[in-house]
Amino acid sequence: MIVKENLLPLEYLKKTEYTGSHEGMRYRLESISAEEGKKLYVSVWPEPFNYLRTPEELKQHETFDFSDDGITDAIAWMNDRLFEFQAVR
Repeated sequence: MIVKENLLPLEYLKKTEYTGSHEGMRYRLESISAEEGKKLYVSVWPEPFNYLRTPEELKQHETFDFSDDGITDAIAWMNDRLFEFQAVR
């Protein structure tokens, strides 16, 4: 299970993307600009390849508020995807 303590803080995400992996699933968090302000854009995909080498049809994406609550929501979404990946294995 992915937990908040394993992710870098929002201050880091303001500057660059953060990537990681957990039990067969890779993920990427980054900040993006939207009409309503900065957002947290999260992508997940199955291992073994990195973000650029993985076909787009294997990736899932979601957007969240760029805040502590947004991080919490993103983690819950990523954990839901993790359980889906594990069920397919």
